[in-house]
Amino acid sequence: MSTSIDSFGAKGTLEVGENSYEIFRLSAVPGTEKLPYSLKVLAENLLRTEDGANITADHIRAIASWDPSAEPSIEIQFTPARVIMQDFTGVPCIVDLATMREAVTTLGGDPNKVNPLSPADMVIDHSVILDVFGQADALERNVDLEYERNGERYQFLRWGQGAFDDFKVVPPGMGIVHQVNIEYLAPTVMSRNGQAYPDTCVGTDSHTTMVNGLGVLGWGVGGIEAEAAMLGQPVSMLIPRVVGFKLSGEIKPGVTATDVVLTATEMLRKHGVVGKFVEFYGNGVAEVPLANRATLGNMSPEFGSTAAIFPIDAETIEYLRLTGRSDEQLALVEAYAKEQGLWHNPDKEPVFSEYIELDLGTVVPSIAGPKRPQDRILLSESKTAFRKDIHNYVEENYPTEHTQLDEAVEESFPASDPAVLSFADDGAVDVLSAANGAEGRPSKPVVVKSDAGEFVLDHGAVVVAGITSCTNTSNPSVMLGAALLARNAVEKGLATKPWVKTNMAPGSQVVTDYYEKAGLWPYLEKLGYYLGGYGCTTCIGNTGPLPEAVSKAINDNDLSVTAVLSGNRNFEGRISPDVKMNYLASPPLVIAYGLAGTMDFDFETDSLGNDTDGNPVYLKDIWPSTQEIEETIKSSIDQDMFRKSYATIFAGDSRWQNLETPKGDTFEWDVNSTYVRKPPYFDGMTMDPAPVKDIKGARVLALLGDSVTTDHISPAGPIKVGTPAAQYLDSHGVERADYNSLGSRRGNHEVMIRGTFANIRLRNQLLDDVSGGYTRDFTQEGAPQAFIYDASQNYQAAGIPLVVLGGKEYGSGSSRDWAAKGTSLLGVKAVITESFERIHRSNLIGMGVVPLQFPVGESAGSLKLDGTETFDIEGVEKLNEGVTPKTMKVTATRENGEKVVFDAVVRIDTPGEADYYRNGGILQYVLRNMIRG
Repeated sequence: MSTSIDSFGAKGTLEVGENSYEIFRLSAVPGTEKLPYSLKVLAENLLRTEDGANITADHIRAIASWDPSAEPSIEIQFTPARVIMQDFTGVPCIVDLATMREAVTTLGGDPNKVNPLSPADMVIDHSVILDVFGQADALERNVDLEYERNGERYQFLRWGQGAFDDFKVVPPGMGIVHQVNIEYLAPTVMSRNGQAYPDTCVGTDSHTTMVNGLGVLGWGVGGIEAEAAMLGQPVSMLIPRVVGFKLSGEIKPGVTATDVVLTATEMLRKHGVVGKFVEFYGNGVAEVPLANRATLGNMSPEFGSTAAIFPIDAETIEYLRLTGRSDEQLALVEAYAKEQGLWHNPDKEPVFSEYIELDLGTVVPSIAGPKRPQDRILLSESKTAFRKDIHNYVEENYPTEHTQLDEAVEESFPASDPAVLSFADDGAVDVLSAANGAEGRPSKPVVVKSDAGEFVLDHGAVVVAGITSCTNTSNPSVMLGAALLARNAVEKGLATKPWVKTNMAPGSQVVTDYYEKAGLWPYLEKLGYYLGGYGCTTCIGNTGPLPEAVSKAINDNDLSVTAVLSGNRNFEGRISPDVKMNYLASPPLVIAYGLAGTMDFDFETDSLGNDTDGNPVYLKDIWPSTQEIEETIKSSIDQDMFRKSYATIFAGDSRWQNLETPKGDTFEWDVNSTYVRKPPYFDGMTMDPAPVKDIKGARVLALLGDSVTTDHISPAGPIKVGTPAAQYLDSHGVERADYNSLGSRRGNHEVMIRGTFANIRLRNQLLDDVSGGYTRDFTQEGAPQAFIYDASQNYQAAGIPLVVLGGKEYGSGSSRDWAAKGTSLLGVKAVITESFERIHRSNLIGMGVVPLQFPVGESAGSLKLDGTETFDIEGVEKLNEGVTPKTMKVTATRENGEKVVFDAVVRIDTPGEADYYRNGGILQYVLRNMIRG
């Protein structure tokens, strides 16, 4: 029950049926009734956790008297109700907790004090790789391979499940974390220890915001912050600005939830919502199905907001009912929301900081790419956009005229018949480039002989078509839309092109159930979309290898090929090492692009092939009607599917149940493990932190441009042969076939440091026209090119601190704590950019790295910094006096002795963050407090 000191007398009782709950009434605090939904949730959180020290009556008054027009300046401490993790980001959390238990023992404390104080759930969904596709046993074989590769990690997680209280693991093959969250884990209103209060959460994945669609306030944090939240540390934050996003009108036929989301993403990126809450309101809210709300919430990191939330209303209750929640829970959610003013009332509009409106009737079919989710392209203009963008990806001196097929192609396919479009049973072959004419775009047709037959590959070929990711696979309208489109295509005699790697990876087993009930699986399978796994797959970079002949043709001829996926992330180098251009699209369009086989395609005017009577078939001929999709949803989805699917969610299959599980309160580290190793964060730690120091004589490890993502900094995908990470695995006797992904190796800091700044598409401007994890090593004569890891080891051996220089939106993308951990372990003491994305900035502080920004309007370019300078940063030591300076003086000294001096803006935004930095990081701060406590 309550530990609040309850200055406002808000504590009371809520009776719901036969149950009685302690609640903290918002009505006890004048002003809260005018607040946006999201701030009411924060106000209740403060009321319930008021302790007179970290959370005071003044904090509660501050939120009640929130000024929508003010810039955020008031710090509050938010205590999330629970923590949710996926395995890539969650394994390091449990590794750190295990290490903390040892550190507590070393410093004379009780190791059992290190335990989650908030319920923590982990869903293992990021480790399945689509090695096998397009065949009936794909799921079984991929899961077998997953266990072979990840057995050590899974044994470790099973140990954690037994060793830590209030920590539960959803085994592999059950679903994607965010879908499991909305369909099962999220109660919308918590009831715990006799209290009822809003469900809130933080998650170790940026798309935690998907749960915002259910009225649950939550967002992605780095694993570092999540660990602190698990250990009872509140999340330090400023009361944010709230952007009111008004929805009006209705979606037109043929337009999908994905189109709405890509439109909203573009609008909100342009508007600027980084660090703000977005809240949907207006009469249009009631018209938005819950799955579409979740899809919009999911994309919050793509537009940059902290959260993107819908209030609770009748649609929320209906969804909770459909997904099998109990009648008692439904009654509690409705009664609690109405009692606290959290029930949506379209007639009472709250005041927001900023306003934006979308008439759903104006949304048109769209895709986004070729490298950022906010770069929306109208489907009607996709061919033109592709032809413009392809020039950035191929050699400059391409022939602008229609390219004649080269001799090898000429031999196989006479130029007199360049329009063979369908891959027919009689062995007719696709001539990809010639089919649509190559005028106005680079073309390099290459003959490929593969198991799938003989065909021609060219720039722009779609080699991956993936129905994948949390964003869309939770949404029956687009999933059933895709399946119905597949049925129509098969009935017309169309086939997926032979060079396309198809992927079907739903977010939960319920999708399989409703596909089966609707009788649509056979059509999907006929087009190659066999069930490959229940996990993130293509979107996270677990696409698996392309067929060997296709991969070889691409790499030998430097072809710029494309991937189309129904995900949320299409960053460079992320989807597949063979693919340069990546596009986001709705599941039906993924299938359509698989039929087209190329991005150089106009769905209005280009036919997808001929039907059995020889007539051309266009996209409009196979696109299912809205009415048919809605009728299929009604007839094929029911509550029993959810109840059955989630009844044994924590049990796992025989593979999981038969894993040998270590026992004991502390973990027995295996010195030979290449997956799970004890990290060095607490080595030599004392009870009192050493004073922080100014940074002197630092060298630049990397000079980077705009939109550097956490994926550029700490990629999750394949480990490239010959790189430092691969060299480390080689030295430990790991075969190339068993390298696995960087994401799966996150429990081993030795691999992860070597994988930091190792993305194959990273452009370090210290070097000319080189991409990958390289820098110049100024400890060596002539400062030669070197791997970033190797140079960092030399700098650290010489006692030289490092800095990283960046542009705008540094650290956008996933809430990847290794992007900060790796940066810190490489010896980087400061990162200076034009602007930071929220999560990465706080993660850097959490690892003892100071985030600084160039003065407004300045950049590395405008200051003519080329990365060869040495850097001195003054003002860090002021933090020892309990003062966070607004700016720090940076002096960059060029090789000729000339100095560039500027005042960098300090992005340690709250007193709590300053405490973390002074302690050398958030985990050290928590550990010291835990022992003292």
